[in-house]
Amino acid sequence: MTRVGSILTAASLLALSACNLAPTYVQPAAPVPPALPQGAAYPALAPGDGAVEQMGWQAFFTDARLKSVIAQALAENRDLRATVANVERARALYRVQRAGQFPTIGASAGAGVTHNSTASASTGSNFGSGTTESYTASANVSAFELDLFGKRRNLARAAFESYLASDEGRKSAQIALVAEVANAWLTYAATTDALAVARETLASQEQSLRVNTRREANGVGTGLDVAQAQTQVDSARAAVADYATDLAQAKNALDLLAGAPVTADNLPTTLGAGDQVLTSLPVGLESAVLLRRPDVVQAEHLLKAANADIGVARAAFFPSISLTGLLGLASQSLSSLFSGDAFRWSASGTASQTLFDFGGNAANLAASKAARDAALARYEGAIQAAFRDVADALARRGTIDAKLAAQASLADNAAKAARISQSRFANGVASYLEPLDAQRTAYSARQALVAARLARASNMVELYRSLGGGLTP
Repeated sequence: MTRVGSILTAASLLALSACNLAPTYVQPAAPVPPALPQGAAYPALAPGDGAVEQMGWQAFFTDARLKSVIAQALAENRDLRATVANVERARALYRVQRAGQFPTIGASAGAGVTHNSTASASTGSNFGSGTTESYTASANVSAFELDLFGKRRNLARAAFESYLASDEGRKSAQIALVAEVANAWLTYAATTDALAVARETLASQEQSLRVNTRREANGVGTGLDVAQAQTQVDSARAAVADYATDLAQAKNALDLLAGAPVTADNLPTTLGAGDQVLTSLPVGLESAVLLRRPDVVQAEHLLKAANADIGVARAAFFPSISLTGLLGLASQSLSSLFSGDAFRWSASGTASQTLFDFGGNAANLAASKAARDAALARYEGAIQAAFRDVADALARRGTIDAKLAAQASLADNAAKAARISQSRFANGVASYLEPLDAQRTAYSARQALVAARLARASNMVELYRSLGGGLTP
C-alpha cells in the first residue's frame, strides 16, 4: 500500500510541478491619457496622487427615502438575482475544472459464494461437493492524466478567470441597477414638480378665463379674448393629464426596478433643488480610476482567460500520459480479508500522441491566439469607453451649474414679465395677446427649470455609474 501510495503521490506532484505553456501575462498599457479632460466645459480637478476617497452608493446618495428604495432593489430585483445565479454557476464550473487536476479515487467491495457438486450419471449419487467463498475490497484510480504540460491547470485557470469576470459583471449590474433606480426615483420627483407647475398654470388660466368672460359680459372685452383664454385653459388641462400619466408611469418603472411596489413614504414629493445626491466631486480624479471599473476589470479577466486558453491549445501538441492504479484486498474468508497476505495492487500507464491531425491542433492554437487578440481589443475598448463616459459626464458637470443659474433667472424674469403684462392688459394698455405670450413663456421657463434640476441630479448619478460605483480605492 505504501508503494502504490508513493507512486500516486509522486505522480500528483509531478503533474502539479510540470511546465506551463501559456504565455506570461502582462497587463496592457491603458490606451487613454493619464489625466481626465480639462478645459472650459469641464470642472476644475486638482491633481491627484492616485488615492481617492472611498465612496459607495450609501454615501453618494443622501436622501434616506432614496437609499431605502435602492436597498429594496438590490434585494428584490429579478434581473440582479439572475446575474447572481450566473456568478454561482461560473464558480461551480471553475470547481469542476479544478477538480480535474487531481486523481479521482473510487472504492468498491464485493462478496460471492459458489457451490459445486459432482453426481453419478447412473445412480445419481454424490461423489463430492464444495462451496467457494470470495471477498474483495479495493480502491482505484482510473485514467488519471498527468498534467505535464499545463493543460489541466490552464483549463482551471481559464475557468477561474471566467468566474472572476462574471463576478465583476455582477458588480457592473449592481452599479447599473443603483443608477437606474436613482434616476427613476429622481424622475418621479421631477414629474411631481412638473405636474404641480401644470396644475398651478391651469388654475391661473382658469382665473384668466373668468376675468375675460366678465369683461366680455360688461362690454369691455371681446369674444376673441375669451376664446384665446379658453385655448390656454384647454392646453393646461391637456398638460395636467399628460403629467399625471407620466407620474403613474414613473411609479410603475420604479416598482419594476425595485422588484416590489415602493411604499408612499419612500416616494419623493418634490425634486426641489435636486440635493438628494452629492453636489460636488472629490479632488484627485485621474484616468487610473477607470481601471477599477468593474466592466474594465471584467474585460481584463476575460483577457487572462483567453491567455490561459493558448496554453491549453499548445499542450495539445504534446503526448497525453494517463495512469491507472488499483490497490485492495482479496480473500476466500471474510475473517482473513484484512490480513497482510490479502493485499493486492497493480499500476499501469499509457501514453498517446497524435501523429496526423491535418492541421487541427495548429488551427486550434491559431484560433486561441486570435481570441486572445480579440479579448485584448475588448479590454482596451472597455477602457476607452470608460474614459469617454467619464469625460462626457464631467463635461456636463462643468456647465450644468451655469445652465441651472441661467434657467432660474429665466424663470424669475419670465414670471415677472407675465405679471407686468397682465397688469398692462388689466389697465387697458395692452391687448390680451401680450399676457398670453408672457404666460406661455413663463410656463415653459418653469418646466425647463424643473428639467435642468433633474439634469443636474442625473448627471451626478451618471458620474456615480461611470466612475464604477463611486470612488473606491
